Amino acid sequence: MREPASPSPTPRSPRPSGTAVPGAAGTTGLGSVAAGPATAGPGSRETVAGQPVGAGSGGTALVGGNPTTARQANPGRSGPAAGGWLVGVVAAGSAVAVLLLALRLGGALAAAIPGLPDPGPVTTWALPTVRLFVDGLATLTVGFAATAAFLLPGDGASVSAHGWLLLRRAGLAAAGWAAASLTLLVLTLSDLLGVPLGRLGVAPVVSFGVDITQGRALLAQAGLAAVVAVAARVGMSRRTAALAAAAALVGLLPPALTGHAAGAGNHQIAVSSLALHVLAAALWAGGLAALLTIRRSRHLPGAAARYSRLALACFVTVAVSGLANAAVRLGALDQLWQSRYGWLALGKLAALVVLGLLGAAHRTRTLPALAAGRRGAFARLAAGELVAFAATVGLAVALSRSPTPVTEPVDADPVTEVLGFGMPAAPTPAHLLGQPLPDLFFLTVTAVGIGGYLAGVRRLRRAGHPWPMARTASWVAGLLVLAAATGLGFARYAYVLFSAHMAQHMVLSMLVPILLVGGAPVTLALRALRRPTEPQVRGPREWLLCALHSRLTQALTHPLVALGIYTVSLFGLYFSDLLGTLMRSHLGHLAMLGHFVISGYLLFWVLIGTDPGRPRLPHPILVLVHLAAMMAHGFFGLALMQTTTVIAPDWYLGVHPSWASSLLEDQKLGAGIAWAFGEIPAAVVMILLVRQWIRADQREQRRADRAADRAEATGEDDDLARYNRFLAAAARADIDARGPDRPTRS
Repeated sequence: MREPASPSPTPRSPRPSGTAVPGAAGTTGLGSVAAGPATAGPGSRETVAGQPVGAGSGGTALVGGNPTTARQANPGRSGPAAGGWLVGVVAAGSAVAVLLLALRLGGALAAAIPGLPDPGPVTTWALPTVRLFVDGLATLTVGFAATAAFLLPGDGASVSAHGWLLLRRAGLAAAGWAAASLTLLVLTLSDLLGVPLGRLGVAPVVSFGVDITQGRALLAQAGLAAVVAVAARVGMSRRTAALAAAAALVGLLPPALTGHAAGAGNHQIAVSSLALHVLAAALWAGGLAALLTIRRSRHLPGAAARYSRLALACFVTVAVSGLANAAVRLGALDQLWQSRYGWLALGKLAALVVLGLLGAAHRTRTLPALAAGRRGAFARLAAGELVAFAATVGLAVALSRSPTPVTEPVDADPVTEVLGFGMPAAPTPAHLLGQPLPDLFFLTVTAVGIGGYLAGVRRLRRAGHPWPMARTASWVAGLLVLAAATGLGFARYAYVLFSAHMAQHMVLSMLVPILLVGGAPVTLALRALRRPTEPQVRGPREWLLCALHSRLTQALTHPLVALGIYTVSLFGLYFSDLLGTLMRSHLGHLAMLGHFVISGYLLFWVLIGTDPGRPRLPHPILVLVHLAAMMAHGFFGLALMQTTTVIAPDWYLGVHPSWASSLLEDQKLGAGIAWAFGEIPAAVVMILLVRQWIRADQREQRRADRAADRAEATGEDDDLARYNRFLAAAARADIDARGPDRPTRS
């Protein structure tokens, strides 16, 4: 299997080094691609791919938005390039070898049963191989773009020379990723239908990509990869690199969210854990590949130190999400050693332990050596880690092709197949608060949100800066309510009852956002986050400031825009077919719940937020906006109560419990909840608005008094004194116009 060559900014520069990355448990693996080195030039001059930028005339490179010439490389020169190719060959060989061995051990290459459709040997062998390339190229795209945007210093608004190199290679990897995803679409259809590639026509392939969920997911992935390829090849700014990295991360998700995990029992854990697993593995492995690409850059020590913190977080995420996903797929602990799938899972766990130990060696040995100017140990250990990643690649791809011990029963419950859990019993306090339905996505948001907030408060207090306890309590309460509304037994009823869904909607769009806004998280982040030691590096604080001052934030925080998003989402969701569409997929359900929180947070941030970045509007206008939101919310509840047709009948007819009232009666109950629930939060917001209004007037009065006192003490004029003189002059002019004998009007 020949590896694709990496791009280079000079026409004749050598093309070296390869990388490999670990895949997500049970669904994806990560492959390896070539990645060239970058060296530091003499003095302070940067070099790219071993050549000093701005010397000679052998080719052109764009650095910081300006075209500069790059010296031609010596065609006969070896060394770093040759070593990079050797790492790539060894990594690719280990990935293929482990893939073939694991496919045989896991039973994915069992002989075809006579009489059943067989896609043929080409599809059987090409499908896992192409999946290997898809995952590897996707991971390199993420790693290269993320490193260029977040880990390397820039040149003003543009990426640096090595960032430019990584961004261009991200574009090449993304182009290969898009092509491989389209190839995987055809192979997947051949495998599903049991038809050899030669007998597939164009019409079935197009229909699969347009009408079937798995096909649409691969087509969406190919489209996102193509967008990243174009952006990475034509863009030069750090913002473009960040957007390319974000789009690449999103492109990883569609196949993961529509594959076997989406159809597994308890897919709330299976799908969310797999998505987190894929994202963390791509950042972890892709970042290491990018560092090896720029291993001779003078910015490597700082970038490696920043990457080390990211890698530790990714390791924890991969471990937790992988264990959760394996638990769902294995079904029982004894299947870990009694099933072939369990054997492969144990191998994946062993590989994770090895990668964790290699990461610990980086933190304790090679990073200090790298800071001292000794790069050899880092390059050698990183190369060995990439080979270990590549071996994990093959194992992960084989896991995705191996049958799991948990099999579908012949007489499976249709409700369980749709929901991922059985029909809940009639609601009682014990059922609503017990029988949890944890979703790893919202649990992760809650844990990270609370942990990061408390860490920021601790850092401020250690520095001697107080932070109001009320804000901390408000933030923690908001996230705990979010976790409860999406993870307790109540969440089960939100799937099958419109009334429970509406109650969940109101909690997520009103109660949770008000509590979160009260925590003032942006203010805390700006005070607690440290600035990077290198001035040209954008850390989390700098990116947060960029986001706050962006045109998008200014547009979204306009009162009419925030009010429109909140209001239109109410009517658009329930008076169209959108609710049923979103409820049918776990990804759509997550997007819907997330939109509830975000739209509510946006509105209440504009109304009562204290964080910087929101527009500073007069309080009377804010009161009017809040009154408009209350009126729209009340009108929505009344319109819902008067509706005589069932909302989302295609969904609720299939999951409506036998013990519940009719669909229309439950829908009217939900409408009553929507109408009545908003009263208390709306009153609380109005009280907070009036309180802020009074305090703003008091602050303005105190400011004016201080200015008057200062002016009186110094003999200078202030606004109040000038205003008083204006009134006195106006009174004298009025007296002069009327005459001294005519009385003035009272």
